Amino acid sequence: MLLYAQPPFSQRKEQPTTLESKIGRVPTNTTPTVIPRAEHSISRALISENALKVLYRLRDAGYASFLVGGCVRDLMLGREPKDFDVVTNARPEEIRELFRNARLIGRRFRLAHIRYGRDIIEVATFRAAPHTGKEGEEGEEAEEDHRDETGRLLSDNVFGSQDEDAIRRDITVNALYYDISDFSVKDYVGGVADLRAGVLRTIGDPETRFREDPVRMLRVVRFAAKLGFKIDPATAAPLYDLGSLLLNVSNARLFEEVLKLFHGGYALETYELLRHYDLFRYLFPRTDESLEGEDGNFPRTLLPRALANTDQRIEEDKPVNPAFLFAAMLWEPVRLRAEELTAAGRHPREALMMAGEEVLRDGQRHVAIPKRFSFPMREIWELQSRFARRSGKNAFKLFENKRFRAAYDFLLLRVHAGEESQDLADWWTRFQEVDADGRAAMIAALAPETGEGRSPKRRRRRRKSRAGGAPPQA
Repeated sequence: MLLYAQPPFSQRKEQPTTLESKIGRVPTNTTPTVIPRAEHSISRALISENALKVLYRLRDAGYASFLVGGCVRDLMLGREPKDFDVVTNARPEEIRELFRNARLIGRRFRLAHIRYGRDIIEVATFRAAPHTGKEGEEGEEAEEDHRDETGRLLSDNVFGSQDEDAIRRDITVNALYYDISDFSVKDYVGGVADLRAGVLRTIGDPETRFREDPVRMLRVVRFAAKLGFKIDPATAAPLYDLGSLLLNVSNARLFEEVLKLFHGGYALETYELLRHYDLFRYLFPRTDESLEGEDGNFPRTLLPRALANTDQRIEEDKPVNPAFLFAAMLWEPVRLRAEELTAAGRHPREALMMAGEEVLRDGQRHVAIPKRFSFPMREIWELQSRFARRSGKNAFKLFENKRFRAAYDFLLLRVHAGEESQDLADWWTRFQEVDADGRAAMIAALAPETGEGRSPKRRRRRRKSRAGGAPPQA
C-alpha cells in the first residue's frame, strides 16, 4: 500500500475526545492527525482536473476545501478513483453563487452538482452528527434527530463542523480529508491506520450505526469485497443478527444498492460475503431458498457463474446490463416454480411465463426492478424455451429477436450449469457463425437427426382438407 510511514494509530498519543453523540464514543479530535504531503502518496496529477477547479475556487473564495471519502481512500491505496467528492463549509446557496454551472439537488440535505460536460463534481456542506444542537438548513435551531422504533435515523439534515462531519460518516477508511490548502491528509477517526491494516471498521458503535441506516451493512460488505479488507470482528458481529432491518429500507433504494454491489467488478466475492453474513436472503429471499437445494446431488451454480461472468466483462471494459444480472439472480426460483406448474399440467412455455410473473412480482417487494429492466428479464427467460424449437422458420425468427444475444448468453450459463445439453449450445454458436445459406442447410439437416420435421397433426389437417374439397375435374 502506498501509505505514509508513521506508527500505527493505536500507538500514538491519544488526544482528548471532544465530541460525543448517539453513535457512541468516538476517538475524534478538534485537532486531527495530519499527514503532510511528504508522507503520503496523493499527487494532484492523479486528481481530476475538474475536481481541482472546484477545490481551488472554493479555497480562493475563503472557504474550506477538501476531497473526502472513497477518492482519498483509493488514492492512498494507489487505485484510480471512480469519482471525486468535495466537502466544504460553504452553504449550498453560497456554492451556487460561486459556480454558475452548479445545480442544487436533494430535499433532506442539499448538495451541489457542478457539471463540466459529462463530468459531475459533487460538493457537500459539512454535516453534524446527531444531537449536536447545530442549526438546520434554513438557519433554525435543530431539533432532536428522529428515529423509528428500530433505531433507524429518519432525519439527519444538520450542518456542522469538519470534525463532526468526520464522525457521522460510516467507515473509518472513508472519513479521510485531502486539504487543497497544504496538500495534507487529515484523519479524525484512525482511518489511515485501518488502511494500513486492511481493516474495515465502523465509526462508533456498530449496532447503533447499522440501526441508524441498515444499508450501512451492505456498504461494509461491498467495501470488504472491493478492497479485499477484513471486517473488524466488532463490526462483523451485528451483521448476522440485524439483517432483518433491511426489510425497513425502501425497495427502490435497495435496487440502487444492488447495482453497486454487483456491478462493481467484484460481484462474486460480494455474493459470497452476503450469504456468509446471512444478508442475501433479505434482498432475494426466494433465490436464497432455492440455492439451498441441489440438482442430482450437485449444487446450483448458474448464479455464481453469472456473477463471475459479470466481473470478467467489467474487467475487460465490456458493457453489463442490469436486466441480465436480475434475470440470473431470479432464475432458480423461476425454473423451479415452472417445473411445478408443468407437473401440474401447464404447457412448459406457459408455465415459464407464469413462474416469471409470480417470482418477479414477489421479488419487487424487496428490490424494486424498474420496467426498463423487468421487461427484458422476462423476455430472456421466455426465449429459453424456444432454443430447442429450430425447425422451419423458428430458428430464423429467434435469431432476429432483439433479445437473442442476451438470451443466447443466458443459454450458455444454463448449459454450463448442467440444465441444457452442450450440443444445443454448439448448434446455436455455429448458427451465428455461418451465412444465410449455411443456416438454411443446418435447419434442413435437423429433420432426419432430431425429428423436427412437419408435425403429424399438421399433415392430418392437410389430408382432411383435401378429402373434403371438390373432386378434381376430369
